[in-house]
Amino acid sequence: MARIDYIDDPNAPVINSVVPSVVAIVRDDEGRILLIHKTDNEKWALPGGGHEPGESIIQTVMREVKEETGYDVAVETLTGTYTNPNHVMAYDDGEVRQQFSLAFRAKLIGGHRATSDESDSVEWVARDDLAGLDMHPSMRQRIDDALADGGPFLR
Repeated sequence: MARIDYIDDPNAPVINSVVPSVVAIVRDDEGRILLIHKTDNEKWALPGGGHEPGESIIQTVMREVKEETGYDVAVETLTGTYTNPNHVMAYDDGEVRQQFSLAFRAKLIGGHRATSDESDSVEWVARDDLAGLDMHPSMRQRIDDALADGGPFLR
């Protein structure tokens, strides 16, 4: 399913959905950040996705990272909340979703790199190499917040 993101765009379509979701900031022993290349918008992103009925938000983080990357993680802490009503995601099925995302720092505990139908590439990326990637500004904000002191951030 294709997706278009709008931020502070007065021409964005009208929101018809809010889905709590998560992203995980996972770093390896070298400090590199786990990223996926998404199939829905062709951008690099943190692994994550929507919360499902019957699971805790921590289970959502662990499930989404496993599904999209093949890795197992343990959640360490909340790094930020992101609920900007001016960040709208329009999907080709007609859903127009307001951003509602919780970001968590997590540590790698196992698994093996694997792609999914949502990720066509899984990579460990050095912080200095992030600038060269096609990444939505909202993902960069989550990474910057997770690596900064003073969180969790409320955005």
